[in-house]
Amino acid sequence: MAASTADTAPAAPRVKRDRTHYLYIAVIAAVALGIAVGLIWPDAAVELKPLGTGFVSLIKMMISPIIFCTIVLGIGSVRKAAKVGAVGGIALGYFLVMSLVALAIGLVVGNVLHPGDGLHLTDALKQTGHAQVESDALPPVDFVLSIIPTTFVSAFTEGQVLQTLLVALLAGFALQAMGSAGQPVLRGVEHIQRLVFRILSMVMWAAPIGAFGAIAAVVGSAGVDALKSLAVLMLGFYLTCFLFVFLVLGALLRIVAGLNVFSLFKYLAREFLLILSTSSSESALPRLIAKMEHLGVSRPVVGITVPTGYSFNLDGTMIYMTMASLYIADALGTPMSVGEQIPLLLFLLLASKGAAGVSGAGLATLAGGLQSHKPALVDGVGLIVGIDRFMSEARALTNFAGNAVATVLVGTWTKEIDKVRVGRVLAGELPFDETTLLDEGGSPAGGSAGPREDGESREDGEKELARA
Repeated sequence: MAASTADTAPAAPRVKRDRTHYLYIAVIAAVALGIAVGLIWPDAAVELKPLGTGFVSLIKMMISPIIFCTIVLGIGSVRKAAKVGAVGGIALGYFLVMSLVALAIGLVVGNVLHPGDGLHLTDALKQTGHAQVESDALPPVDFVLSIIPTTFVSAFTEGQVLQTLLVALLAGFALQAMGSAGQPVLRGVEHIQRLVFRILSMVMWAAPIGAFGAIAAVVGSAGVDALKSLAVLMLGFYLTCFLFVFLVLGALLRIVAGLNVFSLFKYLAREFLLILSTSSSESALPRLIAKMEHLGVSRPVVGITVPTGYSFNLDGTMIYMTMASLYIADALGTPMSVGEQIPLLLFLLLASKGAAGVSGAGLATLAGGLQSHKPALVDGVGLIVGIDRFMSEARALTNFAGNAVATVLVGTWTKEIDKVRVGRVLAGELPFDETTLLDEGGSPAGGSAGPREDGESREDGEKELARA
């Protein structure tokens, strides 16, 4: 009888083959082809820039709905509102401290290298520098007011991350206060999240085209000569970012969470490749949210830390502004003393928050900050326009690495991380679902909506959501 039952038992569902590794092989090939085209046919390569711009725009299109769904589900399914406040406070405190650390490291390296010595500034470069002053960079008070959207839905239509964050926080707390009456809405948001992540997985197949266009355009426009003349600044900046990520962030991750930074970055390898090919850390924001939840960090921590970090935890941008300011001052023959450097950099620290979300924020923030604090230095911004796109690679990679590490650290400090699951994910025992970015329960690939792998109990609200 038992044998008969075994014979007639339904077969296990067939596991779909993951073909997305072909996608990332194609991205690598596209980057190599783009470099070749940029060097051989530079004029034609510049015309390919819309391919890269279009792909990044497709990704940005998905950011607001993904942030909204993630935060609403995270907060709405947690009973204690105080936990959400604790997460936000710890995250913002950490962001401020790490921004200061990044500024300090850039300050030390910049004063040691003096990469701008001996350069000459032309009138054409002066005009180029002034053209980079971005009118959209707001002063701190106006920036805070700009977080409030005009209407409830305008946060989504205007693509403002912080406005979406505010609306999502309000919606999450409202659903939390509604209790069981809010469960149907949570289930609806969960279905919308599944749809949004499925669309994102479809959009990702355009990555090779976007990578080809973006790389070809920048190589064709800058050329080899620009790289040679500014190689000292570029190499110094890349070295500084490397030291910050692997020494500072790596040490923090080991001490606080007991994790190896190389294991975490290996898990995020595809996201780093995507950023490298598009020069935009925003292109990997939706995938970072999904992967951090899959890793074992709770939804509230991921939903608050990642979107906020993309505006306030810009470690790479801090290092960039420090070294670029010193470079420009040296190139203009007006080197700054340490007493002049510190007030300028603290001002740029605030200015960078006011320019969050501005296109080309690194260069625009630098030019706008110098214009407000030390206008004479704006003339020299034109010196780095030619290589800013290459420096933005390291800037974006460092910003992304900083936010990934921050999410794990905040999750550890708030005890909102499943360490058993983290170990299994990083060991490759629980692979990330690249096809849908979601598990069967509807949360980002093994996220916190379903039961944990180690059988650990969930928050009461999360249990109710999982049963629903």
